[in-house]
Amino acid sequence: MKHFARVTTLAAALLSASLITGTAHAQLAPAAQSAAAPATAQAEARKANIVIIGTGGTIAGAGASVTNTAAYQSAVVPVDKIIASVPEISKVANVKGEQIFQIGSESFNNERLLKLAKRVSELLKQPDVDGIVITHGTDTIEETAYFLNLTLKSDKPVVVVGSMRPGTALGADGALNLYDAVLVASNPASKGKGTLAVLNDEIHTGRDVTKSNTFKTETFRSPFGPLGYVVEGRTLFYRLPARPHTLQTQWDIDKIDKLPEVAVLYAYGNANPAAVDAAVKSGAKAIIYAATGNGSVGDYMVESLKAARAKGVQIVRASRTGSGVVVRNAEQPDDKYDWIVTDDQLPQKARILMALALTQTNDAKALQQVFWKY
Repeated sequence: MKHFARVTTLAAALLSASLITGTAHAQLAPAAQSAAAPATAQAEARKANIVIIGTGGTIAGAGASVTNTAAYQSAVVPVDKIIASVPEISKVANVKGEQIFQIGSESFNNERLLKLAKRVSELLKQPDVDGIVITHGTDTIEETAYFLNLTLKSDKPVVVVGSMRPGTALGADGALNLYDAVLVASNPASKGKGTLAVLNDEIHTGRDVTKSNTFKTETFRSPFGPLGYVVEGRTLFYRLPARPHTLQTQWDIDKIDKLPEVAVLYAYGNANPAAVDAAVKSGAKAIIYAATGNGSVGDYMVESLKAARAKGVQIVRASRTGSGVVVRNAEQPDDKYDWIVTDDQLPQKARILMALALTQTNDAKALQQVFWKY
């Protein structure tokens, strides 16, 4: 692991003087030198110490051509090389890189999610670490951000960042996204806001953010809008997360070693009820049913879901629409069937929340309260 990189104001001044006058730095007046030293020390003292954890993804990708913006190989560039490609970062913070995975984020599973979260927790406990930035593939960045948002016990900034284009492409967005992420993680205003996702000049809460397009750089959206923006090197917040996170939640990553299996099933016309049976047989402790509309369940699916619940599997009605609240006892008699509704949470995020909730209870009424709370 590399030591924190340091670029001093004095060194920059000396280099500038040499380039302009062609003279050696020894020609600087002693008074100027002595005055610069304390100012430099103060500037260095104000810099935050940020650990950038690499997990792979497009931000670590490379294409065969500069015009390859959607066809490329992800997770091939080490995190240290990514950091080195954005030297402006060293003016913002003292940074060091740590590679924990080198994968596309579609390959994140429960084991890798737990490993990442536990390492972040370890780093946050270190007094010389002021914040964490995680480079991550965009496919599941929203799931990782939500998991960290619910399980980390620290108010230090944690920022998840990715890119939609590899660094080799024309119009690559990774460098600026990373720079912005370090800016946000270094800013004291980011403290206590939970896990954040920073992409395309926007700051999102890990709870709400979701990927909405397969290739556009402005793909990341939150149903209630971003928390703020990064503009010309300034971190601007305009609203706060309303739901509990990090220090306010009932989960602590240091006490979680395994997550129960939670399946997500997608509804469509003529959906096969056998999918429910398969999920139960595979060991799912809960099924998130990404239903149509307001969590509507086709009549041909109801009996299979009721049978699964009779076997102890929790049934959670979600919506495949991408936004909106699923109302309890509206499309289905949830009280009668002992089912749960997601409130406004997306199916993939409902899986994260349900997996965590099941580490503490299997009572449907208590689980429903979890969805309404978080």
